[in-house]
Amino acid sequence: MSALRLAGLRAVTLLGAHPDDIEIGAGGLLLALGAVPGLRVHYVLLTGAPDRQAEARAAAAAFLPAARLSFALHALPDGRVPARWAAAKRIIDEAARRMDADLVVAPGPDDAHQDHRTLARLVATSFRRSPALHYEIPKWDGDLGRRNVYLPLSEERLRRKVELLNACYPSQKDREWWDEEVFRGLARLRGVECRSRYAEAYRCDKVVLEP
Repeated sequence: MSALRLAGLRAVTLLGAHPDDIEIGAGGLLLALGAVPGLRVHYVLLTGAPDRQAEARAAAAAFLPAARLSFALHALPDGRVPARWAAAKRIIDEAARRMDADLVVAPGPDDAHQDHRTLARLVATSFRRSPALHYEIPKWDGDLGRRNVYLPLSEERLRRKVELLNACYPSQKDREWWDEEVFRGLARLRGVECRSRYAEAYRCDKVVLEP
């Protein structure tokens, strides 16, 4: 497995089961990566109707304005990804072949949603050379657990994350769990855990550190 050097990232693969997963779980990280000159980002979704995929494209451009973006947006049935395991495996294998990523960002294997969990479990076998950060998504399942990687967020960056979520995903704003209080509340809790005001939290199962 290659070493994780955040300051020198050249290529990042973003994986989501659904449109908005990536930005909810890692929007602060995307905003930080958006300033990296020459960064290549491959953005992959397993599910999504055309209108939702259009939202995802707009979100990627807004969160990562300076990145060289490529997309692989698929339409597996929402909530049925485990039953389409072979198709999902082909998609993730193709994403791994597409680019030798310095970092992979994906949902966590402990996520209660079956689509998220299936995607997460494919990452370890498809991306054997790339370190992976597994993001978290708040939901009614109550599956938030312990994390071991934190990205402190300034007030400005958190505010920008929430603004872009609302601007880029208007289809989701009527959902009962979609509001600023949810996003800011989780960021505040994770901030406490890393002695910051706000933070995003991730899980990393294996990483090689270099001086």
